[in-house]
Amino acid sequence: MSNKQIIENFYRAFAASDIEGMLSCYHDKIQFEDPAFGKLEGDRAKNMWRMLLLSSNGEIKLSFSNVEADETSGSAYWIAEYYFSKTGRKVINHVQASFHFQDGLIIKHKDQFSLYKWAKQALGMTGVLIGWSSFFKHKMQKGTNTLLDNFMRKNAKM
Repeated sequence: MSNKQIIENFYRAFAASDIEGMLSCYHDKIQFEDPAFGKLEGDRAKNMWRMLLLSSNGEIKLSFSNVEADETSGSAYWIAEYYFSKTGRKVINHVQASFHFQDGLIIKHKDQFSLYKWAKQALGMTGVLIGWSSFFKHKMQKGTNTLLDNFMRKNAKM
């Protein structure tokens, strides 16, 4: 399977809320990074996807495009549409993803998006006022990682 196909399989599984299909594209030593969680590795990165998809109840609309890959790296553009659970506000998040491959699997995955644009949509005026700050980014990452810690404790068998 080509690296381009691996990326396409990852996003097809994501769009179908097929958690294990997504994770089958990841190396056991996966390194993931994004503005909301910061850096995650291994099972922690995998459980982040489990937590997000399970909590969404299959209500994330996902599209992807511009998938490119060579022998060692790749990229894709994707859009997620969903309602942020804490506020009920609609979010349309535009994400640029980059990948590195090892042993026929994704070993590094980095998602880049504007945390400020996300915060404005998800949090309304609060996001407008503080979503641009490093304070907000740090608080966000601390909160999302606490949620992940709690999810992993409750689902230790995963």
